[in-house]
Amino acid sequence: MSIMVVAHDPKWSRKFEDEAAIVGAALGPAALAIHHIGSTAIPGIFAKPIIDMLVVAPSVEAIDERAASLEAIGYEAKGEFGIPGRRYFRKDNDAGIREYQVHVFAPDSEEVARHLAFRDYLRSHSGAAQEYSQLKRELAELHTCSIESYTDGKDPFIKATVRAALAWWRSA
Repeated sequence: MSIMVVAHDPKWSRKFEDEAAIVGAALGPAALAIHHIGSTAIPGIFAKPIIDMLVVAPSVEAIDERAASLEAIGYEAKGEFGIPGRRYFRKDNDAGIREYQVHVFAPDSEEVARHLAFRDYLRSHSGAAQEYSQLKRELAELHTCSIESYTDGKDPFIKATVRAALAWWRSA
């Protein structure tokens, strides 16, 4: 997999809205909320051009019962995929390039707060957002073909920022 980060595209918000409507229709009442997360949800920063969605569901079991509905609209079900309590789905375009990722958690999962706090913190703290953007650009150049190295390189920044973001978010 080649690592490519690109300048923020204002069309990402619309792509999220359009696909979230499709995902929401497929999941029905099993989708309590659908949030745009990840770097494409943060204006002004570089990102891999993949739209990440966070679905809050009554339970992951409710999503397991609806997984076939997501598969019917082109998503591949991957189970927890390394994160306990998550259901992960991904969708590639006709050329085999990843376009969408869906991360599903129950409302009481700490992952919901973590993802939303990180996103909102970077939206509100442009210095941190630009630092993250620059880090991603450097790592993408350094690790052009290793998603593991790219992800590992972001890890210290993400962990430190998540701690600050959660404190900020919970105090707001």
